[in-house]
Amino acid sequence: MNMFDAEKTTNECIAWIREYFAENGPDCNAIVGLSGGKDSSVTAALCVRALGKERVIGVLLPNGVQEDINYAYLAAECLEIRSFVLNIRDAYQCILNAIGSQFPIDGATKLSLPARLRMVSLYAVAQSNNGRVANTCNLSEDWVGYATRYGDGAGDFSPLSGLTVQEVKTLGRHLSLPEQLVEKVPIDGLCGKTDEDNLGFSYAVLDHYIRTGKIEDPEIKEKIDRMHRLNLYKLSMMPAFEPDLPTMPDQ
Repeated sequence: MNMFDAEKTTNECIAWIREYFAENGPDCNAIVGLSGGKDSSVTAALCVRALGKERVIGVLLPNGVQEDINYAYLAAECLEIRSFVLNIRDAYQCILNAIGSQFPIDGATKLSLPARLRMVSLYAVAQSNNGRVANTCNLSEDWVGYATRYGDGAGDFSPLSGLTVQEVKTLGRHLSLPEQLVEKVPIDGLCGKTDEDNLGFSYAVLDHYIRTGKIEDPEIKEKIDRMHRLNLYKLSMMPAFEPDLPTMPDQ
């Protein structure tokens, strides 16, 4: 595997963010949903480097009581950015009650709903603050579809979607983020399991496979390949019907 150049990647990503926001106006703000994990913390840190802390807004989005919310507070404090807490619990319960009164709700729906409500909330904050919503997914998650479509998989710009988990961690250290944010064990925020528990393999194995094409366990390779294939639709544009209309004659 080639050595990852954190300084070069950081500088290139900062320039990319600046260019994106230059196209959206000098007063446009970056809106980042802060979970306290490495992805949202690194995304926010990159935006601060690119735009200045005054143009980055962190949004904490617990669903009721979030036991690890102190990590999100720590991220906002370290970066010295404005932050707001929007608890989605009442909205979540209201929607579940409304749907549940009509028909049974399956488990996947209950698990995906908070992620989608969080994204709705981020766009509400963005619309009221001349903002653009950051997508905080990394390449490893996107590779196996480990994101909720129109939930954490949505956004207006994506600084980390070309970087693996290990590379994001390296960036976090290069950006001088606290180690507890960089190494915080990722919890899915849905059912309380770690990402690797849900996936059935480690991010280290996945990242090595993505970057080198090499993997020792053929069963894990087959699983990763299957997940990648089945979840490509999440990264694709929405299919759109194109009618076969007659060409207008020249006037």
